[in-house]
Amino acid sequence: MVNRTQFYIDGAWVDPVVKKSTAVVNPATEEAMYEVALGSKADVDKAVAAARRAFDSYSQTSREQRVALLAKIIEIYKGRMKEIGAAVSDEMGAPLPMAEKLQAGAGLGHIVTTLEVLKNYHFEETMGTATVVREPVGVIGMITPWNWPLNQIACKVAPALAAGCTMILKPSEFTPTSALIFAEILHEACVPKGVFNLINGLGPEVGAAMSEHPDIDMISFTGSTRAGIDVARRAAPTVKRVSQELGGKSPNIILEGANLTKAVIGGVMHMFNNSGQSCNAPSRMIVPLSKMKEVAAIAKGVADKTKAGDPRAQGTTIGPVVSRNQWDKIQKLIQKGIEEGATLVAGGPGLPEGVNKGFYVRPTIFADVTNDMTIAREEIFGPVLTILGAKDEEDAVKIANDTPYGLAGYVSADTVETARRVGRRIRAGNVNLQGVPNERGAPFGGYKQSGNGREWGKFGLEEYLEVKAVAGYNAA
Repeated sequence: MVNRTQFYIDGAWVDPVVKKSTAVVNPATEEAMYEVALGSKADVDKAVAAARRAFDSYSQTSREQRVALLAKIIEIYKGRMKEIGAAVSDEMGAPLPMAEKLQAGAGLGHIVTTLEVLKNYHFEETMGTATVVREPVGVIGMITPWNWPLNQIACKVAPALAAGCTMILKPSEFTPTSALIFAEILHEACVPKGVFNLINGLGPEVGAAMSEHPDIDMISFTGSTRAGIDVARRAAPTVKRVSQELGGKSPNIILEGANLTKAVIGGVMHMFNNSGQSCNAPSRMIVPLSKMKEVAAIAKGVADKTKAGDPRAQGTTIGPVVSRNQWDKIQKLIQKGIEEGATLVAGGPGLPEGVNKGFYVRPTIFADVTNDMTIAREEIFGPVLTILGAKDEEDAVKIANDTPYGLAGYVSADTVETARRVGRRIRAGNVNLQGVPNERGAPFGGYKQSGNGREWGKFGLEEYLEVKAVAGYNAA
C-alpha cells in the first residue's frame, strides 16, 4: 500500500510538519482518486538537514559500493514495473501498455545506463604535477514534472547516487504515486538514510523553499521555461548550481527528396505520442511549400486513425492530457490557430467523438502555418501539430531556428549526408536524423530558453560532480 500521507526523510516515513493535502484527479474520469500530503518549508528544512548529515559519509563511499547499490535498485525496480506503469496511467493518463513499457521502462533504462557509466568513469586524471579530481557537488534539490515522471526522476537520482551526492526530490503533485513507489524501491535497496529524501508539495511552496535554501548546493529542475526562470532567480543569491531542462518548440524539417510518406507519418505519430506532452515533441513540421497539400493529406490520415480514449481500453492510442488547466490552455491555442488563419486539417476544439468526460484533446493538425502565428511560437504541450512551408533548404533552417527554444530538432532528407549538413545548423541540444531515436547514453538538454546543463549517460553524471585541481599532487 503506497503511503501518500507521509514523506520519506532520513530513511523513514514521517508525518508532514503541517497537515495539508490535495486531491489527485484521474484525468480520464475527472474524479478524485485520493489525497496526497503537501509539504512546507519546515519539511524542506528537515530533509536538507538529513541530506547534509548523510553527505559526509556517503560522499566517501567507493565506486564498488555505489555500483552495488545501483545494481540492487535495478533488481528491485524490475519487480515493480507494472505498479509504476499503472500509477502513471491513472495519474497522467498514458495508455496502460505505453505507461508500463515506455514510462516505467525509461526510468529503468536510465538507472541501467548510469550503472554502466559508473563502472568505467575516470574520477581522476593527471595533468603535469597536478591531479584533477571530480568530487560530488553536495546536497541536490530535484524538482521533476508529471509528463514523464519516472524518466525525469531516474535520470536525476541515478547519476546523483553514482556521483556520491545526497538529495531531496520534489515530484509533481499530479503524479505522486510512481515517485512514492520509487522511494520504496530505494528504501528496500538499503540506500543509506538521509541520502535520498522525498517531499510532495507545490512549486510555489516546496519548490521555492528548495531553490532558496542555503544548504542545497545545486538544483536540478525539469519543467516549463516560466517556472525555470523563477527557480534560477531564487537560487541566484546563494550562487548554487542550477541545471534546467525546460520547454521546447522543436522543428521537424522534411526536405525535398526525403521519403515523404515515411517522414510525415513518423513525425505525426511522434507528435501525438504521450498526448503531445513531451518537451522534445516535433511540434513544427517544416516541409517544402510545393508539398503542403500532400503532407497535410498524409498527416490527416494519421490523425484520423489516432484514437483518444480510456487509457485502459484496448486500442487506445492516446489518453487525456493531465489536468483541466492544461486542457483549457490547449483549447484556447487551438482556437487561436483558427482565428489567425491556419488551415485546420484534423481535430479542432472540444472533446473527441464519443467522449463525454475526461481531459481529452482531439488529435489536431494545422497546415499553412506561418512562424509568426501563436501556435508556431508557444509550446502547446498537447496533441497539436503545426505544418509550415519553406521555400528551400535555407528557408527551412531559418524557420527552424526562429524560436526562443532549442531543445530538439529533426531532419529527414534524401541522403544521410544532407541530413547531417542541415542537422549541424539547427540550434538545439538534440538533433535526430532520418527518424533515428535518441541514444540514452548521449547527452540530453537544450540551447537558449530550453535550458542549460545536460542529462543522461556520462554527461548526466558529470552534472553532479565538481572539478578540483590539486597542484603538486604528482610532484617528485
